Amino acid sequence: MTNFRILAVSLSWAVLASPLLRAGDLSRYRSFQIGADLPTIAGQTRMDPSQAKVIHRRPALIQELEWRAQPLGPPTQAEAVKEVVFSFYNDQLYRISVNYDRYKTEGLTAEDLIEAVSATHGTATRAAAEIILPSIYGDKETLEVLARWEDAQYSLNLVRFSHQPSFTLVGLSKRLDTLARAAVIEAIRLDAQEAPQREIELQEKQEEENRAQQEKARLANKPSFRP
Repeated sequence: MTNFRILAVSLSWAVLASPLLRAGDLSRYRSFQIGADLPTIAGQTRMDPSQAKVIHRRPALIQELEWRAQPLGPPTQAEAVKEVVFSFYNDQLYRISVNYDRYKTEGLTAEDLIEAVSATHGTATRAAAEIILPSIYGDKETLEVLARWEDAQYSLNLVRFSHQPSFTLVGLSKRLDTLARAAVIEAIRLDAQEAPQREIELQEKQEEENRAQQEKARLANKPSFRP
């Protein structure tokens, strides 16, 4: 059996036997439940909730918890998952982004992954669709959805970043994702609106700190100064 086929069989087996998602349940990735709170997910990944990064604080709290995945199946089973990013809206998990290891999926095509996931979730939707996700460069990237499995509440999307050779599988709550995207847009608007005032306040604070530093130096140097 070629290395390519070994990789394909391993990924397919992981989807079916782990399972990648419980059959027919798009609200769950492995043991992680969409809608769960941050402490619950942090506990499952053996992380501290304080390790979550705050993306925006208003009008809603948007946080991300990045988890370098440990083996998610039997110890003897090859694990293709490299990293999982959990995204929270007001302490509710609304999106799970599963990034696959480029070396563990090397040689696999989009069709191979679609076939593996479809074995659990049925025929994928292949209609043209896009999804916006954060990129490793700190900005947002609009990605083509290679395949989608969905029901009324949840969707599972296979995508590929333009700068990465590996694939990403994104599970989300449609309702929470809509709320989160609206909150992020408003947060960006508020930040831009208040940026000039924040710049003024920052400059005033810096000037005050400089004055305090100069005064401290003056009080220290004046008594000993001799012309």
